[in-house]
Amino acid sequence: MVDVSDEFENFSGREISFEDWVRRLSCELSQTQMDKLRLAWEQAQSVYSGQHRTSGEGCFQHALSVATILAGLRLDADAIIAGLFHALPSLGVFEPTRLAAEFGELVPSLIDGVAQVATLSEQREPSGKQGTGQVEALRKMILAMARDIRVVLIALAQRLVDIRTLERLSLAVQQHMARQTLELYAPLANRLGLSRIKWELEDRSLRILEPEDYRRIARSLAEKRVEREREIRALQRRASAALQQAGIEAQVAGRAKHIYSIWRKMQQKSLGFHDLLDIRAIRVLVRTIPDCYAALGVIQSLWQPIPHGYDDYIATPKANNYQSLHAAVIGPTGKSLEVQIRTREMHQRAELGVAAHWRYKEGGQRDASFDDKVAWLRQLLQWGREEASEYAPIERYKAELFEHRIYVLTPRGDILDLPRGSTPLDFAYRVHTQIGHRCRGAKVNAKMVPLSYTLQSGDQVEVLTARDMEPSRDWLNPNLGYLKSPQARSRVKRWFRLRDFDRNVADGRVLLERELRRLGGMRSVSLERLAQRAHFAKADEFLAAIGRGEITGGHIAGLISEPGPLEEPKPWPVPARRREKSSRDGSDAIVVDGVGNLLTRLARCCRPVAGDCIIGYITRNQGISVHRCDCPNMARLRKTASARLIEAVWGLPGEQRYPVDVEIQTDDPQGLLNAISTVLGSEQVKLLEVISRSERQARQVRMNLTLEVRDVEQMSRVMHRIAAMRHVHGVRRATRA
Repeated sequence: MVDVSDEFENFSGREISFEDWVRRLSCELSQTQMDKLRLAWEQAQSVYSGQHRTSGEGCFQHALSVATILAGLRLDADAIIAGLFHALPSLGVFEPTRLAAEFGELVPSLIDGVAQVATLSEQREPSGKQGTGQVEALRKMILAMARDIRVVLIALAQRLVDIRTLERLSLAVQQHMARQTLELYAPLANRLGLSRIKWELEDRSLRILEPEDYRRIARSLAEKRVEREREIRALQRRASAALQQAGIEAQVAGRAKHIYSIWRKMQQKSLGFHDLLDIRAIRVLVRTIPDCYAALGVIQSLWQPIPHGYDDYIATPKANNYQSLHAAVIGPTGKSLEVQIRTREMHQRAELGVAAHWRYKEGGQRDASFDDKVAWLRQLLQWGREEASEYAPIERYKAELFEHRIYVLTPRGDILDLPRGSTPLDFAYRVHTQIGHRCRGAKVNAKMVPLSYTLQSGDQVEVLTARDMEPSRDWLNPNLGYLKSPQARSRVKRWFRLRDFDRNVADGRVLLERELRRLGGMRSVSLERLAQRAHFAKADEFLAAIGRGEITGGHIAGLISEPGPLEEPKPWPVPARRREKSSRDGSDAIVVDGVGNLLTRLARCCRPVAGDCIIGYITRNQGISVHRCDCPNMARLRKTASARLIEAVWGLPGEQRYPVDVEIQTDDPQGLLNAISTVLGSEQVKLLEVISRSERQARQVRMNLTLEVRDVEQMSRVMHRIAAMRHVHGVRRATRA
């Protein structure tokens, strides 16, 4: 943790030259960075000239104080420059293009991010009007939206300078900012390992919110400050001498207590100031864990232990992984003394935040994933201090935070978290199950959007409902993208499951027949065998599952594509013969009964696709022609040439792709073709041919597409996505004459 007691200087009301300012900075900058910083200084002086904040402070002095704090954190030149210019949006003189041309794209991006954080922090009034869960959600939301962690650091530096200069503002404004600082900014500073900023934010906020308590504690601390400091130095010397005599290499230092920390403990434990055991405190740092316990023995032999004043957080670390020995003893003058004993490694972890100190201070539950990310963010700060050169890998600062969650706002300003990729429909079910069931539309940021719209962090979502609305089975179709959240999907499935069983069976029968027609009119598929393949004992249970939305069109296509017979018993005899592989059409083998080394080809009339039910026809001079079982030509051949029909199945899958004909009815072919091309591109399906025919009486256009697909399942998925498009009135698999 950086000691910034001399670095976080306030330049309010002071004139200072660039050279004097740079000499005060503790960061190391290259000559190139120094030249950029000088240019930024000069431009900031010009743009802020004569401008004052509502607190009465000059805008340039305020910006200078912010930039100085960022330099104290060892941040790079881009962050310091962004700190100098952070107030431009609020003054209405923010010109991103010009700034990018002079200082690079990163500087205006950081400034814009700081403005967004300021907007988010004002979404709700703090204290009393939102629970701790909402405050926590807002903290996470700010971190999630700050794609570069330096945005949050600049915002914290700005708030620190703001809280220092509130004297001229009204008491109501001061209290509002102080509450917001305690609930939002101080915990953020703590999470990022910025303890010194956190302490100052807390102490200054307490002085505004609880002035009497603050003055009473400050007075108690000040009354005997000199005496207390003299006592601490004497205790340090005595402890160091005793440890050295015992052969323990140790570093002993006094540990300051801050007013807010004292006040918080007094409030939580209902104690008076003189009842606290840790006003006087020292910290002992040793090399190893055995040295910790040895040092504890020395301390407890040196001074009298206080009963129940010992905690071993090394053997049993806190839930946030914090480790240390805490011992309360009676000092030589009869006053209590708190002693912390830990290894240097434990101390470094605690200071850098691996212990996630904010967890137990704020009384929150542990979130292991969140803790890991916070520890990583704090490590980023350490990297920044070690790599202050111009060529430091800036990508390390780009915090792709909380990538699995987004944070969105309700119309009232409440914050809800959802899985990344969620839609307004997911949001509706997150608010309430009945709102999801009755959802008929949604507005995002006051604009109408489709229910499949992908939400982003910071969006404000309004759900439109209707009393007579009910869930649609399309919501459960993963290809249509209505629902991302597993919880929302389970609620929709439950709604369908609780409906009348007979109705689900009837609906499922209709949906199955429609899907079979769409896949090519597979009328010969046995319902019982298909149900068995889906692990249902009865066909009605299988149909009811389809009706409830538990089995989608993609599942049906997958069941059909599994190896093994699905068709009804054939009306012609097929002799039982040894099965061999024939020659291949492409890279996928077609296995026919008892025939080897004969050419097989896919019939152009019905164009079978891997997964279709197929049958072979032995031609006179072109080998075996493979047709779909439901091919119209098969009906004729079964009557006229049944002896030349032979069983055929798909062999092992390969990389072969198959042409398939799809017929679409639409009233907007031009616009639809663009949308279809996008779908085909995302599915990696090639479009081989397009033929359109107008039907004047129906005022529609019939489009025939020839696609190249991998199997029945991929074909079904593409057809589902096309069927869900606007201006599409029907999609089916076509058969050529």
